[in-house]
Amino acid sequence: MEKVLPYSLFTDHDIYLFREGKHFKLYDKFGSHTVHVEGQKGVYFSVWAPHAKEVSVIGNFNNWNSEKHQLLPRWDGSGIWEGFIAGLNWGNIYKYAIRTNTGVLLEKGDPFALSWEQNIQASSLISTTWYEWKDRDWMAKRRTKNSLEAPLSVYEIHLGSWMRGVDEPDKFFSYREIAERLVPYLKEMNFTHVEFMPVMEYPYDPSWGYQVTGFFAATSRFGSPQDLMHLIDELHRHDIGVIIDWVPSHFPGDANGLHFFDGTYLYEHEDPKKGFHPEWKSHIFNYGRPEVRSFLISNAMFWLDRYHADGLRVDAVTSMLHLDYSRNEGEWEPNIEGGNINLEAKQFLQEFNTAVYQEFPDIMTIAEESSDFPMLTKPVHSGGIGFGMKWMMGWMHDTLKYFKEDPISRKYQHNKLTFASMYMYNENYMMPLSHDEVVHGKSSLIYKMPGDEWQKFANLRALYTYMFTFPGAKLLFMGNEFGQTREWNFTQSLDWHLLQYPVHKGLHDFVKDLNLMYTTETSMYENQCNREGFEWVEANDDDNSIYIYLRKGKDENDVTMTVLNLTPRVFDYKIGVNEGTNWEVILNSDDEKYGGSGVKAEIVDEEDDEWMYRPNAIVLKLPPLAGVVLKQKKAVKTKSTPVLKK
Repeated sequence: MEKVLPYSLFTDHDIYLFREGKHFKLYDKFGSHTVHVEGQKGVYFSVWAPHAKEVSVIGNFNNWNSEKHQLLPRWDGSGIWEGFIAGLNWGNIYKYAIRTNTGVLLEKGDPFALSWEQNIQASSLISTTWYEWKDRDWMAKRRTKNSLEAPLSVYEIHLGSWMRGVDEPDKFFSYREIAERLVPYLKEMNFTHVEFMPVMEYPYDPSWGYQVTGFFAATSRFGSPQDLMHLIDELHRHDIGVIIDWVPSHFPGDANGLHFFDGTYLYEHEDPKKGFHPEWKSHIFNYGRPEVRSFLISNAMFWLDRYHADGLRVDAVTSMLHLDYSRNEGEWEPNIEGGNINLEAKQFLQEFNTAVYQEFPDIMTIAEESSDFPMLTKPVHSGGIGFGMKWMMGWMHDTLKYFKEDPISRKYQHNKLTFASMYMYNENYMMPLSHDEVVHGKSSLIYKMPGDEWQKFANLRALYTYMFTFPGAKLLFMGNEFGQTREWNFTQSLDWHLLQYPVHKGLHDFVKDLNLMYTTETSMYENQCNREGFEWVEANDDDNSIYIYLRKGKDENDVTMTVLNLTPRVFDYKIGVNEGTNWEVILNSDDEKYGGSGVKAEIVDEEDDEWMYRPNAIVLKLPPLAGVVLKQKKAVKTKSTPVLKK
């Protein structure tokens, strides 16, 4: 006689959507949920294991015995197993014991678990994401905060190494302890958003969180789900947006994870040319399987829904879109059109962006994508992929290559800083100086700069001036704001003691003031993603390594000018300006308070003759290795009163 399921969270419509790849809130159905069944309180379990012979729940409540609490397969062929265990509650530890068709017994963590243990054979925890949020004001206005016409200055952080206690340097701060320190710091530094490197559960610290096992679980390294929610809540209550790194590109081969989940290649692609990542030794999701698409898009929805994330930065998009990524000839096969694009991954990303923006139109999705894949941030209905923004990797590589050059030879690399203007409106860009640029022997940003200590700091201040005044959103990795000298080490705190030294404190104050200028001068951000917001004044003076450009707001009189002098020379420089305007210096990276030499950037002359194809000119004293920002003011013309002669 067929066993009857006593209870189920699934409706027929849920099953239909799941199998079509269109169920985007599977976290309400799968996993472990505390419920009442026939007057008994307990936990309902459900898991997708279509090729399993038997599935049971094992845990600390049944001595890990796979015979005691067996789940039943649904009658509809969906491959879902489910059941109810009375008497269980939050905090119980469990796994699924999955008997494969070949008789092997696998012990797997719950793909939808909300918490995991912290050990190498980590089990899942029955948990909850209930939390009483206090960020209603932020949620009501975040559309304006996440707009492409708003200032977007992002501080990228690794929670385990941003800051640790002085007395216990090997101990992590908790989510709540981080909140006490991070919120006032971000407010002081005038950042608008913070980006967390992955907070999902991961077993291997050196992966920095990018090898995820618990896709629906906040890592318990730093506390409970509610503790992470408290951190996000506090950030929101202080008008700081939260972006979370999301990794739908691959997963590790841990025995208790998704790999070979029911004895078959269930979540990953069976063909190793599509399903195994040779560089990262990890497994690639099968984007052509509808149930996997439902899983992944539900996971994205989960972090936006339950954790109030304001954006998702999608990791390794290039590897998802390209069949030949990190593969030699013969290690990949072309698609049905003969090209190297993974058409299933492309469709998945389009469906992901469509779904999350439909449900949460006031969030942002950001692609980490290093190729020239077209229309990444264009609407899906126009043939695009639908992301809100894309990391501007070309700008980052060109900029760092330029600034590594000794100033005497920069004239031969002049186009490295002008080339971005040729493509900067092809997509909506975020300019990243991220964690990837300060690890694996690449050195810290300050030590990428040439010259002695003074020159290194002057160069970095000039680089930041260029970054923060050029069109696009900004992203700066932790430590870069004060000139961290060591490469980033995920096992240690940042070197906060460096702030006792004037050069580091000066750089720190400069970034603070740069952020303030960027977030208050509307010319810097209102048109940051369209052509009306930028104009070159001087792009070709390679002999002097001079760059001059205008930034423009929506008001025609809202204009700022950036002048970069990227050699150690101090000299007067003639600049063309429009008739009827005057200018004032509002930022000078060489100011003594920032650790500069103190050469005053000032207008030393004004001329009526045409210059640089403009009717008038000013002569500006340029400090060495510096960025200077000027603000335009309309000249006030007054009529002179005639003098009557007696």
